Amino acid sequence: MNNPSRRAGKWLTWLTLLAAAGCGPAEGPTADPDAARGESLAESYKDFGEYVVHFSALATDQLASEVARAYDIVRSKNRAMLSIAVLRKVEGTLGKSVTGDISARATNLTGQLKNVELRPITEGDAIYYIAEIPVANGETLIFDVDVTPEGETSRFSFRFKQTFFTT
Repeated sequence: MNNPSRRAGKWLTWLTLLAAAGCGPAEGPTADPDAARGESLAESYKDFGEYVVHFSALATDQLASEVARAYDIVRSKNRAMLSIAVLRKVEGTLGKSVTGDISARATNLTGQLKNVELRPITEGDAIYYIAEIPVANGETLIFDVDVTPEGETSRFSFRFKQTFFTT
């Protein structure tokens, strides 16, 4: 029997990994129509030795309605979803998802602070953190992310920038 919630979860896991692999920060003007929607083939992960942190930000209208319902995400061109996943490197694998203390701040170019409340999603062995953020047409958000994997004392910090076009 097919469980819609399980299918949605697998889809969100796949979407998160796909987004992390191919949708990073959009930097500067571009003629790429996908970049105009807040998507780019730029950097989408940071390597911190034993750990790799994957990240993406995309308009929530890009999510399938089934996935949005399963995870209580509002689908809209005026909302962005931030997704962060932390993997411990394991030789011969893509890595092992780990939990941790994950926080993020988002500010626009005028310095306005956006509320970013990350919530953990666990789907099988995959663990990732998501947040929804309101965005305006043409708004650029600068994300400052801090990650401390569970059991570690070192904090990893990075910044990325993403522009969203809502039309």
